[in-house]
Amino acid sequence: MNVKIEKSWKSKLQAEFEAEYFKNLTLFVKSAYQGHKIFPPAGQIFRAFDLCPFDETRVVILGQDPYHGDGQAHGLCFSVQEGMRMPPSLKNIFKEIQDDLGIVSPSHGSLERWAKQGVLLLNATLTVQAHEPGSHQKQGWEEFTDAVVKVLVSQKENLVFLLWGAYAQRKGEFIDESRHYVLKSAHPSPFAAHRGFFGNKHFSKTNTFLRNNGCKEIEW
Repeated sequence: MNVKIEKSWKSKLQAEFEAEYFKNLTLFVKSAYQGHKIFPPAGQIFRAFDLCPFDETRVVILGQDPYHGDGQAHGLCFSVQEGMRMPPSLKNIFKEIQDDLGIVSPSHGSLERWAKQGVLLLNATLTVQAHEPGSHQKQGWEEFTDAVVKVLVSQKENLVFLLWGAYAQRKGEFIDESRHYVLKSAHPSPFAAHRGFFGNKHFSKTNTFLRNNGCKEIEW
């Protein structure tokens, strides 16, 4: 199957694209876009991969669903397009960065600059119907994104995985912590951030690990 995705990822994931579950997923997604308002725009479904090639990936942040509000989602977990109001979880992420590193929050919520530095911003489900959270779960996306994590874990070393909340932690259960640096905390949503996300210092810890392993730090 000819999937339009960055070439290094296409090579690594070709077996998934040929799998029966992915063919069924493709039929489901194509039908959904024809009959409903779906986010992100079709050309941005694989945006996280297009901005962060396999060989350049150094940090992985796992999210769950794309944002389901108009104009928000653009293929990167936790990120919204420039000009959109910043969602509460993203505000809390920037608050922790400011508390941790002293970096003042930006004026917009696009995390494309992180992706271009090697941060894979991966949602478990890559599409969603407008205003219906979770509507594209259990259609095959989770199997695909599990495969993404597995190829990273098995073929790279010294990655940093940021697992915020129970869902991300379950999805990352199989990560080999002897080969990779796994940081876990509560989710940054307003319902959970005060239970361990605030004060987790994941951003400084990530940069310390990268620096100690001879890698360039992320400019958060």
